[in-house]
Amino acid sequence: MKERLEVLYSEKEIEEKVKELAKIIDEDYKDRPLHLICILKGAVMFMCELAKRLKNPNVTMDFMAVSSYGDATESSGIVRIVKDLDEPLEGKNVLLVEDIVDTGRTLSHLTKLLGERNPTSLEICTLLDKPERRECEVKVKYKGFLIPDIFIVGYGIDYQQRYRGLPYLAGIHFEE
Repeated sequence: MKERLEVLYSEKEIEEKVKELAKIIDEDYKDRPLHLICILKGAVMFMCELAKRLKNPNVTMDFMAVSSYGDATESSGIVRIVKDLDEPLEGKNVLLVEDIVDTGRTLSHLTKLLGERNPTSLEICTLLDKPERRECEVKVKYKGFLIPDIFIVGYGIDYQQRYRGLPYLAGIHFEE
């Protein structure tokens, strides 16, 4: 099967969107401590770029790895925690940073799990939102781009561990 990429958002467009999100987050949190949690692996580039643009000097970060896709293009529906957080969340303003909100299953599971750890606040920031595919209701406070129901690669997002390093976002089309 042959793969064809269609650029959806350029490196420049992504950079502008990340700056815009950082500005809004800075306004909301001012100088209050903010704990970013990156959902690995797909959100790592987004979170790093976002963190670099936040002016808040009280930003900390942690990483969590979950799996619901494996090598497939469809979520299995089973959310597995591959790497849990290194630090407790009690009393922290937490911002979950995700690459894409698709069915919402992963974030629904994570917000319940992390909410039980008593953070002061728990919000979600995603670079990409695919509302057409939503199966679970999740409240996403900070959204980058709304995208159609296509499989996306680039800027940290992969297909079978490939294409993560692309500096842009593309739809991947499979042709015979």
